[in-house]
Amino acid sequence: MRRRKFNTLALAAAAPSLPAAAAAATGSRAEGEDGDCVSHVAWSRHTSLYEVNVRQFSAAGTLAEVQAQLPRLQAMGVGALWFMPLQPIGVLNRKGTLGSYYSIRDYTAVNPEFGTLADFKRLVARAHALGMKVLLDWVANHTAWDHPWVRQHPAWYQRDAQGRIHAFVYPAAPGSAPEVWADVVGLDYHQPGLWPAMTDAMAFWLREADIDGFRCDVAGLVPIPFWTQARAALSRIKPMFMLAEADLPALHRRAFDATYDWDLCTTLQRVAQGRDKPTALHAWWQREQAKYPPDAYRMAFTTNHDINSWAGSDRELYGQAFEAMAVLAATLPGLPLVYGGQEAGLDRRLAFFERDPIAWKGLRLQGLYTRLLQLKRTHAALANGAAGGALQWQPAAHPQVLAYTRQRDGEVLRVTANLGPDPAEQGGRALAPWGWRIETA
Repeated sequence: MRRRKFNTLALAAAAPSLPAAAAAATGSRAEGEDGDCVSHVAWSRHTSLYEVNVRQFSAAGTLAEVQAQLPRLQAMGVGALWFMPLQPIGVLNRKGTLGSYYSIRDYTAVNPEFGTLADFKRLVARAHALGMKVLLDWVANHTAWDHPWVRQHPAWYQRDAQGRIHAFVYPAAPGSAPEVWADVVGLDYHQPGLWPAMTDAMAFWLREADIDGFRCDVAGLVPIPFWTQARAALSRIKPMFMLAEADLPALHRRAFDATYDWDLCTTLQRVAQGRDKPTALHAWWQREQAKYPPDAYRMAFTTNHDINSWAGSDRELYGQAFEAMAVLAATLPGLPLVYGGQEAGLDRRLAFFERDPIAWKGLRLQGLYTRLLQLKRTHAALANGAAGGALQWQPAAHPQVLAYTRQRDGEVLRVTANLGPDPAEQGGRALAPWGWRIETA
C-alpha cells in the first residue's frame, strides 16, 4: 500500500474528536501543556532498530529463515527488530498477488505464508536470548474488508453519507487530492467498543509471544487518547516501547517513546542530491530543538519499506553519498534504523505486493553498519534522548564539509563528512569526495 509522507502536524486538525467520556477516561493532556515524555525502558537508551520485511528477507520468505540470521544481526549490533505486520492479509479487494501487509484480516494470527505463531514465539525467544528486543508493526487505523469485525461490528467502521462502509480515504494534504486505499476500510474511534477490542488484540502479542513493543502504523490518524490508554494497559503486562509512524510532538507525552524524523531523512536526501548545502542540517537541528522535548526519541533513517518501494532505492536517492548519509543518520541525535537489506547495499526497489527477495550479494556494507551500530551500543555520547551527548557543530574549512562533536561522561565522538563531489580538507586532513571519518576518545 503506497503511503505518502505522513505529516501529522498538518493533518492533526482532521483527526476526529472523541466522546467527552472517552477522552476524560484516558487522562490525556491537551496540546500546549508541559513537554515531558513517557518513561523510556532502560534497554532503549542505546538501542538501534532493524526493520524486517519477512516476505522479501529470504528466498523462502519465512520466519524460520529470519531466525537463522539472528546471530549475524546481533553481531552487527542490532538492538531491536521491527517486524512488518505478520498477520494474515485480506483477500477481498487485495492489491497485487500477495496483498499489502497493512491490510489485516485477523489481528491475532500469523500469516501462514510466513509460518506459525509457534515459529514466531521461537524467534522471539531466540532474539531475547541474544540480547535483542522485538517490535511488531500494528495497524490500528484500518482493517481488511474481510476482517471479521466488518461483519460482527459494522458500527466500528467509518461510513459515507449513505451509511455505507467504504474504502479508507487518506486525508488530503494542502494542495493535493485525497488518496483512496482500496484494499482497506477505516475504523471509527468514536465507537467506545472498539477501544478495548483493539487494546486486547495488542495485548495478545505480549502475552502469547512476549514481544517488547509496537511500531504503530499511521499513528497520527488514530486519536492520541486511544494510544494513551493502550500504552497504560499494555505496560501493566510488561514494560513497553512504542514507535509512532507520525511526527506530532504530543504523541511523546504519554503514548510513544519515538516518532519518525521525516525532516532529517528529507534533508539528507536533498544534501546528497545537491539541492541543499550541508548547513541545511544546522537548520534541521534548530527545528528539532524548537519542536520536541529533550527526551523525545526521533527515529533517524535513510530509508524504510515505504521509501524504498515507492520513492526510490538508496542508489536512486543518495548515489555516491549514501555511506556518508548513513554515518550521519547513525551519529546525529536520534534512534537509528536500518532497513533489512541495506547492509547488502540494497540498490533497487523491492516490490510491495509480490515476492521479490533481497539479493544479499556478500553483505558489502555490513562492516560499516557493524561499526555504526556497535558505537551506538557502547558510546555514552550516542545514547538516545536526553541521555545522549549534546550536538556541537564545528567550524568547517570548506563549504562541502560538515563537522560536529558529541560528548557525554568524558567520552567524545567526532564526525567529519565531505558532503560534496570534490575533494576537501578539514583540520589539515584530506577528505575524498563523499568521504567521512569518525573519531572517538
